[in-house]
Amino acid sequence: MLQSFKLHSARPFRSALKSCGKSFHFSCNNLSIHKRSVVMASTLKYPKPLVVSPIEQHKSTVIMLHGLGDSGDGWYDIGSMFQEKMKNTKFIFPTAPMRTVTANYGMNMTAWFDIKEFGSFIKQEQDEEGLLETKRYVEELISKENAAGIPSEKIVVAGFSQGGAISLLMLRSDAKLAGAVSMSGFLPLRSKPNLVSENNKKTPVLMCHGDADMVVKYEYGKMSYKILSDEGVNAEFLTYSGMPHSACQSEMNDVQDFLSKVLGC
Repeated sequence: MLQSFKLHSARPFRSALKSCGKSFHFSCNNLSIHKRSVVMASTLKYPKPLVVSPIEQHKSTVIMLHGLGDSGDGWYDIGSMFQEKMKNTKFIFPTAPMRTVTANYGMNMTAWFDIKEFGSFIKQEQDEEGLLETKRYVEELISKENAAGIPSEKIVVAGFSQGGAISLLMLRSDAKLAGAVSMSGFLPLRSKPNLVSENNKKTPVLMCHGDADMVVKYEYGKMSYKILSDEGVNAEFLTYSGMPHSACQSEMNDVQDFLSKVLGC
């Protein structure tokens, strides 16, 4: 079981860079799901997110979501790294609640939603209840930023692996986002209607994927990009040659450039 966890959990950003060699690198059914999601929200425990406060006046926010089995701490370093150029941006690093993950023999670990089977993220039946609960939680984080004076149009939701899937799910939100970033992720609930809300029809989306990814396969990333493009979404797909289910420095540079552009930094 422990071996399975090591194989299939998404590695933290710091570990990923060290291991990358040269590069561093809705009907009655929906109402029922909504009711179960409310119950789930009352039972799940979300740790307090880590925050990198802006160096100068707070004008924008990036919410960065980690992958399976990781935590907000795993990606915390990019806050200070990106802030060299994004001095007015606040970075929020939430940690997913503990839940059982079917594909890891029912092990309890941090996860934004359950995974039934590794290697078939697009084809399998997905955890709609868990996905919608996480969408609710991220919208709660966005609302808190709104209350602090930051409009949703100055907020980007980004993520890696499971977190990348959630960032694309947030295109369904009524909150108009500045952008979405999915690294080594995929489009969840692709067969469900309203993939993109009216408010996010023109929201810029950056999708990054390594062509050697054997966890969330490269083809799933490309398929997700095509579905969104066919919906008229302003999406860009970048490929990183030889990169597995990880991150690399050139990808981080591309993500920072995208964030700076859509947030006006």
